[in-house]
Amino acid sequence: MRPVPRDLACPDSRIAILSSASLPRRRLGLLATTLVLAGPLLPLSACAPHPAAAQRGLIPDFADLAERVQPAVVNIAVTSEQRAEIPPELRGTPFERYFRDRMRNRRQEVQGAGSGFVIDPAGYIVTNNHVVGNASKVVVALQDGSELQARVVGTDDLTDLALLKVDPRGPMTSVSWGSSAAARVGSWVLAAGNPFGLGGTVTAGIISARGREIGAGPFDDFIQTDAAINPGNSGGPLFNAAGEVIGINTAIYSPSGASAGIGFATPSDLARPVIEQLRRDGRVERGWLGVSVQDLLGEDGRSGRRGVLIAGVERNSPASRAGLRQNDIVIAINGERIETSRALVRTVAAVPPGQTLRLTLVREGRERELPVQVGRRPGAG
Repeated sequence: MRPVPRDLACPDSRIAILSSASLPRRRLGLLATTLVLAGPLLPLSACAPHPAAAQRGLIPDFADLAERVQPAVVNIAVTSEQRAEIPPELRGTPFERYFRDRMRNRRQEVQGAGSGFVIDPAGYIVTNNHVVGNASKVVVALQDGSELQARVVGTDDLTDLALLKVDPRGPMTSVSWGSSAAARVGSWVLAAGNPFGLGGTVTAGIISARGREIGAGPFDDFIQTDAAINPGNSGGPLFNAAGEVIGINTAIYSPSGASAGIGFATPSDLARPVIEQLRRDGRVERGWLGVSVQDLLGEDGRSGRRGVLIAGVERNSPASRAGLRQNDIVIAINGERIETSRALVRTVAAVPPGQTLRLTLVREGRERELPVQVGRRPGAG
């Protein structure tokens, strides 16, 4: 293990963080972390990093970054209506049955909150689809405390993204997209949002992993981060060190419901074209073949190549009309190798309906090419 530089360590002591369950706790309204010093008891100032360490860039300082980007981060308050869930009852007096029927038709207001960020000074705001849902009213609160009513321009449930529009009195502070493909594991990131409804909050961490699949949908490709993300952070931005949005905070892994140091953000390279379509058309159209696919677990004995197995073909689908068959193995699309079912689904979905793809496949041990005109994914629009 590489020794800690002297100017980064607490002199003559070591710090150990113990589980809060192992020591008595005081209820202070907020959960406090308990620190135990293995060695002489020192004031916290004794553990402050030496100024030379900050000058050498060993300690990241997010103050300037937070000050610059926070005005573009908004809190979102949502009101939606839901029917009261009243179980059917066969017994009761006529009055009781009449009351239950009235309750079944009654709608109740449900309040929710989340986060978002301004991506255009004209008032376009990005958030999660699950934040706005079937909202009847959406109110956006800015960092200066002012509130604006928002309308939903469009949503996409497959990527859990939504675009809102407000009508500001003047240009709004906005942030710009960055490249999630350029983000590296271990890079510093800053998450911003509205955790637990507390208002504008930033947390820092690193990118823990990339390309995570968590079962959220067919386009799972999440950035994993240990920057604290909690309920209410949904829809907020994940910034790189340059202040560019490289992700939209979407989900957490948490047995307790609070941050466990594992959060997930939708990568900007996936989100950006979806948001652009929502702004232009109010909906997202994706290419569709009408097949069920599965990964090959190893080398295919017939072809000696890796690819994606066509497990089924729907009737009257683009694939069936083009002559694609069950047990065909797709190995390339437009000359680009395809080795996973996820890659095939994403490649097809990225193609506008009506365009033609050239599939290279293996059928009965022989390689062949098959043109397929892409259809429109059912349910789009």
